[in-house]
Amino acid sequence: MTLSKPLFLILLFLVLVYGISDRAKVKTSNNSPKFERLAYNNPGLEVDLGVGLWASPLPMDYDNDGDYDLLVSCNDVPFNGIFFFENTSGGSFPVFAPPIKVSDDPVKHIQVSYVNGEPRFLRPGEELKDFKNTFADKPKVLFPKDAFEKLHNKIRFNQWKYVDYENDGDLDIIVGIQDGEDYGWDNAFDENGVWTNGPLHGYVYLIENVNGTYELKDKILAGGEPIDVYGAPTPNFDDYDNDGDLDIICGEFMDKFTWFENIGTRERPKYEKGRYLENNTGIIAMDLEMILPVSLDWDKDGDIDLIVGDEDGRVAFVENTGKTRKNMPVFNNPKYFQQKAEHVKFGALATPFSTDWDDDGDEDLICGNSAGYIAFIENLDGKDTPKWDAPKLLTADNETIRIQAGENGSIQGPCEAKWGYTTLTVEDWNNDGLKDIILNSVWGKVVWYENIGTKGNPKLGAEKSIQVQWESNPPKPEWYWWDPEPNTLATQWRTTPTAIDWNKDGLMDLISLDTEGYLSFYERYYNKNELLLKPGQRIFSSGNGTFDRKNKFVSKSNGPLRLNEQKYGASGRRKLAFGDWDKDGDIDILINGINAALLENVGKDSESKMVNFNFKGDLSNKKLAGHTTSPTLVNWDNEGKPDLLIGAEDGYFYYWKNN
Repeated sequence: MTLSKPLFLILLFLVLVYGISDRAKVKTSNNSPKFERLAYNNPGLEVDLGVGLWASPLPMDYDNDGDYDLLVSCNDVPFNGIFFFENTSGGSFPVFAPPIKVSDDPVKHIQVSYVNGEPRFLRPGEELKDFKNTFADKPKVLFPKDAFEKLHNKIRFNQWKYVDYENDGDLDIIVGIQDGEDYGWDNAFDENGVWTNGPLHGYVYLIENVNGTYELKDKILAGGEPIDVYGAPTPNFDDYDNDGDLDIICGEFMDKFTWFENIGTRERPKYEKGRYLENNTGIIAMDLEMILPVSLDWDKDGDIDLIVGDEDGRVAFVENTGKTRKNMPVFNNPKYFQQKAEHVKFGALATPFSTDWDDDGDEDLICGNSAGYIAFIENLDGKDTPKWDAPKLLTADNETIRIQAGENGSIQGPCEAKWGYTTLTVEDWNNDGLKDIILNSVWGKVVWYENIGTKGNPKLGAEKSIQVQWESNPPKPEWYWWDPEPNTLATQWRTTPTAIDWNKDGLMDLISLDTEGYLSFYERYYNKNELLLKPGQRIFSSGNGTFDRKNKFVSKSNGPLRLNEQKYGASGRRKLAFGDWDKDGDIDILINGINAALLENVGKDSESKMVNFNFKGDLSNKKLAGHTTSPTLVNWDNEGKPDLLIGAEDGYFYYWKNN
């Protein structure tokens, strides 16, 4: 039988459609459900330019149109790769286009050096030839890349750049090394909160080009001593003060820039002792930490500026004014680049909580992050796929909320001074009809911010401690050097304090990890018209196992549910979301995992009265976590079943519709 052409085409179409459909079904069944990065859906909105955690900026004219664009290499999970931000206006402070991933593979430790006006790209031991087109595919070996591993332990930053150091017409190599051996990392405070280990070290080495052969010399001196900034030196050699020789500006693991003036000559450099860059507002500092500066004349006005990556994925322009004061170039304060909004992002290690904050009938987001801020991200239209506003930092008592570790608030030491790791829930804590914020952080102190505004117009009062009626001194994790104030709650750091009326008596209780990592119930009650919490009770049990010291779930005998048994910096870190995930009428728990993991509520034991949970594992095998994730339940489609939103390490949000 011969088919007519129209019938043949119809049959071919059906075969293709159903064949592809069947193959798609097989493929889907073998793969994880997809987490979609949350879109702003807000044309015209401008937000901070950003990649994921750790931004290595590579300013260059990538599209050959005569202006500087930004390439940014990002080693983060899941926002990793090399990203192109196009300068579409040609100005010195443009609004960049959203990022386009031009390479799936980031380049660790990559540095850009400008030689005769052209960018050259180095990583340890190698130059990446033809970087614009092939990225890391054509490396040229310059020097043994492990040369510094023989000299230093605990190298975290290993930064190589070209410079003609002594103006002899060939290219030498400058290397910045962070050595963390003296620092250690964890649990080294004495009883007075003094760090007993050493500092981070940031050294700068010269590898000299001697007749075409590279020879490792020694550390570069300044003021007669080896340059040693506070980690992550990121050295830049340029004529910042326009006096004809090359000076040095280094970054650091923290947030400041150190200036080393060349008081020698171009051919025989000699460097003064370092000083922090400052202007008329004081010492210049970035907003966060782990800064990565690159020097070039970004605005093409004849002086050398800085383009600086921040830890949370943002990139700033630090403009050289062309002026000097006290033999130091004067730079403006950092100004963070903007981009056209594409996907919702709030810093790094975002910790969202879904709630109708402004009482307009739709779910907004209140969110913490690694920098210690809290933001309101407003749902502007209440649709199934909402339109979002840019994050707005919340204030309390008329000051921007920012919790930071300072010199001794992080168990991992003073190099974490600017981190806050805020994680929170939003509920009516004091039964006045207004939503309040209950928060934990890098400190492990559980506090709350009272909403002193009105319905629809929230306003936060000053921070208050959560009150617990302890029988004696408040407990604390054994490694905390500080003692909690009477009747306050100190628990493990970076762990969500969940405000919930667990026993359904009309009072908001608290569920959180206790000082030893067990999930505990702090019951609310009235004491002479004052709302207090009872000491925590371990009423939750693990029906099919528990978590070991590596935070891996293992089958063990039943017992109280311990979500983290580790100590010091590895303690805490649990993010929690409570809700009826499986729609069986009880409250389940979602916790951070490679995306989010389910602890299914399987009922209360009639004899022990313990509430039993079975660990069901990660919802998907899609990896969203480097350090951690933070889940919250949402119901944007008003279908009555909870969907999932995850704040990830990269600061972006990932949505999974619960089908």
